[in-house]
Amino acid sequence: MNEKQALDAFGALSQDTRLRIVRALVMAGEAGMAAGAISEAVRASSSRTSFHLAHLERSGLISSRREARSILYSANFAGLSGLVDFLMRDCCQGHPAMVAGVNNAAAACCAPDPGA
Repeated sequence: MNEKQALDAFGALSQDTRLRIVRALVMAGEAGMAAGAISEAVRASSSRTSFHLAHLERSGLISSRREARSILYSANFAGLSGLVDFLMRDCCQGHPAMVAGVNNAAAACCAPDPGA
């Protein structure tokens, strides 16, 4: 990810509804969500949600696919990872303890469910 792409992505995330949409899609995983379900999840009108979905898709943070008569939206995990990588690429300067919080958050997020 280059600086312009990062600025576009951060610009897309700097609006509360769009941030809630991305978070909802991250939680939905690869299955994604239909636009109507996203509207309900973020408590926004369908027209407002459509506007924000288009903005997020242009920024590379989400993607869409057609299934039958529905359009499903999913988090673009490669795009989101690219944004995190852009931020963290030069961070530790030989001192890995500087990113311990990021590593701990990733480990907690991705840990297998012990109850499953």
